[in-house]
Amino acid sequence: MMKDVLNDLLLLSTENEVVEFKEAKTQFDRDKLGQYFSAISNEANLKGIASGWIVFGVKDDKTVVGTTISDAQLNDYKNEIAQRTSPRLTFDETARVEVAGKTVILCRVPAAPQGQPVSWKGHYYGRDGESLGALNQREYDSIRDQRTVFDWSAQIIQEATLDDLAQEAILKAREQFKLKNPGIVHEIESWNDEVFLNKAKITIQGKITNAAIILLGKPESQHFISPATTIISWILKDRDNLEKDYQHFSCPLILNVDAVYAKIRNLKFRYLQEGTLFPDEVDQYDPYIIREALNNSIAHQDYTLGGRINIVEKESGELIFSNLGAFIPSSIEAVVEADAPELKYRNHFLAHAMVSLNMIDTIGSGIKRMFVIQKNKFFPLPDYDLSDQKVSVKITGKVVDANYARRLAEMPDLSLHDIMLLDKVAKHKTLSDEEISKLKSKNLIEGRKPNFHISARVAKNTNQKGAYIKLKGIDNDYIKKIILDSIKELGEIKRSELENVLIPKISEGLDISQKKDKIKNCLQKLRNEGVIVSSGKMWRIKS
Repeated sequence: MMKDVLNDLLLLSTENEVVEFKEAKTQFDRDKLGQYFSAISNEANLKGIASGWIVFGVKDDKTVVGTTISDAQLNDYKNEIAQRTSPRLTFDETARVEVAGKTVILCRVPAAPQGQPVSWKGHYYGRDGESLGALNQREYDSIRDQRTVFDWSAQIIQEATLDDLAQEAILKAREQFKLKNPGIVHEIESWNDEVFLNKAKITIQGKITNAAIILLGKPESQHFISPATTIISWILKDRDNLEKDYQHFSCPLILNVDAVYAKIRNLKFRYLQEGTLFPDEVDQYDPYIIREALNNSIAHQDYTLGGRINIVEKESGELIFSNLGAFIPSSIEAVVEADAPELKYRNHFLAHAMVSLNMIDTIGSGIKRMFVIQKNKFFPLPDYDLSDQKVSVKITGKVVDANYARRLAEMPDLSLHDIMLLDKVAKHKTLSDEEISKLKSKNLIEGRKPNFHISARVAKNTNQKGAYIKLKGIDNDYIKKIILDSIKELGEIKRSELENVLIPKISEGLDISQKKDKIKNCLQKLRNEGVIVSSGKMWRIKS
């Protein structure tokens, strides 16, 4: 069977997007193997075929040379791929085929799942004929858009019945539905459970859906959606990031979201407002933010990946919510700017069921309201991480710099979006070219890509002049002046000695390596200008 497969592959006129031959006589570079795996998996998806192939022991020209790669090596390759790909995949199978006394190994690469391009170490790869490169945007979007056709949450579980739903969860759902629809309360009370669940868009024509199990299912009903899971894990960590406590919660989530909420130790935070001696006392975490972040995790989790939702509470004053699945909108900034419902949802049916039960809304203001709440409390803005096919949001429950935050919020011409971008600058996050242009046009940042810092204007308005001076540091002309002054005074000097003097004066926005490069470049410019010369490790004035 596998020999026939190999013969068919060897008959190809050349390698293509889903077939790669590698000589690999004794081994093959793991990083390169992962890149090929990602590329072939994505291309197989795009071609609508089940798998592609990586073949060891065959040259590009299809000459069979054989390989001595062992089963142990193969297992290492498979484990490495499983650990570094997202979603986690590895070879469907590997097989050895003997050709004229030489061993050839066939590795079957599964096609990327519907709607989920496969990444290797966080990067997506593709193929153009035989060439390996980044998966282009059109191909990436083509795979992602497959999710809009299939809604896992709306799938019917034929063997499940109303008896597999928790009665107390159905009663809670009725209460919430009445709050959402106060004008028809008497009518709702006349509906039996089957009618109510259909009207609330939790079941379909009396049939139990995956969404129904998630929201209303008995704990023992979770097996109906396996390998998906409804588990939410709450984990408490101390100031040293060591785990102190944890608890897992399962369906029915309409009840257990309250149990999760109750586990979070929402302490009081006190700080002085400007112009008063009486402290303000606020919750570390606004209840709305907790519920919004938690319910968003439930609504947008990619349940096909089989992972759980995590809530990490840190005693240092942070809450981190994370769920699996790529963020469908283009960016958090785009969501806040639009302030409107998304056109696409991963779990359309589940999201609408949660809307009908008053758990979330679709008016598009939830995330924006989270940012506004944090801004008005002078707390750091929500910090989203959308990497590695996961959505994670960190909520900080304390003031980092009350004076700066207050004055920034009070600058009259700053929009919420401007403040969000300045927050990214403060957190040393990457800015897009469009974001850089916007901030520079308003004179809000200074510096060169990627090392930006707040402008003199912002520093002046927020009493951050000291921080501004540290971030701006001394410019190249002043560095050159210090170099020349030092050499004139001492006669000659080592670069390491100059670094000791100059590094503390250069912008704090640069790391040590970048600061050293800046000094090196200034020395080179002075030499090119014919001002100084080097002799060994020493620099002196050119005579």
